Amino acid sequence: MDPSKILSGDDVDVEGRGEFTNLQQHLRKMPTELEQLVDFVSHGNTQVRQLAVENLVPYSLTDPAIFKTNQLLPVKDLKLLVRDYEKIAHDATTILINLTSDREILESLASDKEFVKTLLGRVTNPSEPNANLISMLLANLAKYDELKDILTVSAPAPKELASNNKAIDQLLDLFVKGADGTYNKAADFDYLSYLFADLAKHKEGRQYFLTKQEYDGVVPLTKLVVFTEHKSDIRRKGVASTIKNVAFEIDSHPSFLDEDEINILPYLLLPITGNEEFTEEESVSMLPDLQLLPPDKRRDSDPSIIQTHIETLMLLTTTRQGRDLMREIKVYPIVRETHLHVEHDEVRDACERLVQVLMRDEEGEEVGEGMKALERIPRTGKPSHPQIAHGAGSWAKQDVEDDDDDDDDDKIVEV
Repeated sequence: MDPSKILSGDDVDVEGRGEFTNLQQHLRKMPTELEQLVDFVSHGNTQVRQLAVENLVPYSLTDPAIFKTNQLLPVKDLKLLVRDYEKIAHDATTILINLTSDREILESLASDKEFVKTLLGRVTNPSEPNANLISMLLANLAKYDELKDILTVSAPAPKELASNNKAIDQLLDLFVKGADGTYNKAADFDYLSYLFADLAKHKEGRQYFLTKQEYDGVVPLTKLVVFTEHKSDIRRKGVASTIKNVAFEIDSHPSFLDEDEINILPYLLLPITGNEEFTEEESVSMLPDLQLLPPDKRRDSDPSIIQTHIETLMLLTTTRQGRDLMREIKVYPIVRETHLHVEHDEVRDACERLVQVLMRDEEGEEVGEGMKALERIPRTGKPSHPQIAHGAGSWAKQDVEDDDDDDDDDKIVEV
């Protein structure tokens, strides 16, 4: 029982009040039960460590301050536990994922280059049971801008990965192999797409995704674009955000549009296309991939992903080449149908802005024939709402955009 609850200052005489105050101050300095539990994460007994981290997982969300005592000593202990027995490492990594929502802890973790190398070594291990959790942690650490240094980190690649000695190449190859579970049966590596999206916020990251790599002769971005219609919502969202962020490299737009290079347009248009029927005149000019789609074709179920793809198309209208090509391959009818069928304000805003640009005349040349401004048709019934990803830890959160700001297409994407 807490002695401070037995007595109050009114229960002692004047001479004893000073000693009573000293007792209260001493009690406040005593560690709480939770703080004492945190101390056990470094215990020499395996069972004690396991019990401690298992019971601390919920408090990493509700009471992160208990991990910040003694100059973040508990966090330093947890970093060591990432290499412990499977269950201990699982819970320790989960705690660290949740704690990255605290800026001080995030910087402490992400700036520790040896710790980052430890994570890289473990995530690339084909038998690592906690590889997905480590992928989540890496994705969170990328919220710290200096983690972009991972682009220059070198480490030997496992022979099973058939990659090179650049950590970023290894992570990208992991992501590709994770799509069908051929590398590590315990992991899909979907959350690495969030890491890629945050790296693409930086000039160095965008340059990497656009530069052909010597070891395989492939442009990294082309390894990602094929997943815009993948079954995993996480993978699609991260890939869509990465593509949009890389598209801020305006000088590279010719490569984006070239069928023999990145050839991005089919990968942006297919996810936003449903099973609507177009006129023969519209269909015949569309990209081959957009023609003769099956009757059960469905557009992406996540409006936020559709919005990101529309905003990427908007970025690609920055050049005359991009605008002319979109007019030529009849992007307008696809965007028109998306605007009609997706009951989501931000998606419709993006569609309207894109059509306005495509309709606009070019230096006295009329180019908007067959296009008209998009209008919203009131519908009966309950409107749909944006789908929001939920889950434990900051990796599942998205930044909320200002409702008063309409021009989201010219913003770097945060995932």
